[in-house]
Amino acid sequence: MSRQVVRSSKFRHVFGQPAKADQCYEDVRVSQTTWDSGFCAVNPKFVALICEASGGGAFLVLPLGKTGRVDKNAPTVCGHTAPVLDIAWCPHNDNVIASGSEDCTVMVWEIPDGGLTLPLREPVVTLEGHTKRVGIVAWHPTAQNVLLSAGCDNVILVWDVGTGAAVLTLGSDVHPDTIYSVDWSRDGALICTSCRDKRVRIIEPRKGTVVAEKDRPHEGTRPVRAVFVSDGKILTTGFSRMSERQVALWDTKHLEEPLSLQELDTSSGVLLPFFDPDTNIVYLCGKGDSSIRYFEITSEAPYLHYLSMFSSKESQRGMGYMPKRGLEVNKCEIARFYKLHERRCEPIAMTVPRKSDLFQEDLYPPTAGPDAALTAEEWLGGRDAGPLLISLKDGYVPPKSRELRVNRGLDTGRRKTAPEASGTHGSDAIPRLEEEMKKLQATVQELQKRVERLEETVQAK
Repeated sequence: MSRQVVRSSKFRHVFGQPAKADQCYEDVRVSQTTWDSGFCAVNPKFVALICEASGGGAFLVLPLGKTGRVDKNAPTVCGHTAPVLDIAWCPHNDNVIASGSEDCTVMVWEIPDGGLTLPLREPVVTLEGHTKRVGIVAWHPTAQNVLLSAGCDNVILVWDVGTGAAVLTLGSDVHPDTIYSVDWSRDGALICTSCRDKRVRIIEPRKGTVVAEKDRPHEGTRPVRAVFVSDGKILTTGFSRMSERQVALWDTKHLEEPLSLQELDTSSGVLLPFFDPDTNIVYLCGKGDSSIRYFEITSEAPYLHYLSMFSSKESQRGMGYMPKRGLEVNKCEIARFYKLHERRCEPIAMTVPRKSDLFQEDLYPPTAGPDAALTAEEWLGGRDAGPLLISLKDGYVPPKSRELRVNRGLDTGRRKTAPEASGTHGSDAIPRLEEEMKKLQATVQELQKRVERLEETVQAK
């Protein structure tokens, strides 16, 4: 009788551990908007989540350590005039976040260290160019100040946030129908998109050319999601003709047949994939599900290996994913999710069980750091570069807020210009405000003198 050999993997026993009640964010009103985005964005400083707002769109930003019950009057970021659909933290600046909304605009905001003390209504820059609601925002992984947005007008715009200008446009000739997902490659040279026309496309955004495309990667009619994974492969999630959820792995050079195709279950929620390039693990989180599945991707057949599943009782309304530099390496934490319930945000740590407290180099190879490898001009000029890597051996300490540099000369009539790094005001703002204050004081003194002269005249008569 032959014995079945179990594949050896250091991630076979990864398990999910939900945070205790006092480490959750309680009493938050998560948005009821119907849209297939995560509704949550996290970095080593802040957690942001899209919340219910009357008469406009808003999202809540909390310092990571500010757990417990959230005051119902807590200040929000509330500059949009319609519901917010997607948010994304800048990978090169933990104080800068972008938001896309049903009001057809993209806004970029700066959050001061320590969080908000007053409602934030004025963005640093408003990016206007879409004619329908904006459902996807995604920062370039290695170039400074490059932001992508996709709208329901079937257009993808790439912005240079430092000037507030759209520098690249992929029109409706590339995507004839609604865009379901957009993902940058690790070096930012390509983007991978899925569309309602049932095609997945690999696009070189600077040239506007489709490098490769696959028609009907999944036979079903429900939305497909696609992300880049390691070694030039892409992973897609979708539905079969019988409405069974599927996950598939593809080689971008040979898209005729999938390297692996697995059927999962018959739930109706769209699966959101999160890929970790350091461990080659992909996590699948379905909106409305109460579980997180995870798979390991290898370079040899069968390529996609099911590891395990984290399950809980309550379903998730959204999900945020912490960058690797925000994890606790001394606890062998390889991923952390922020699960949105109806009134709560719950951290879930994915941990590899190890007996030693020492730094585990095999679990934490050098990972993407907070510094950009390229400027926007270099990337637009044709240069590509992978992320600048850092070691997590001594833990990660978030850098201080970087000085804000604003290029006002290139601002083309927009309401605001934008940050190249971080801060709260432009370097010339304080002297300008002081000058205005002096002028106002002089005006007040002049008015007081006039009032005194008028009173003397009245008394004399």
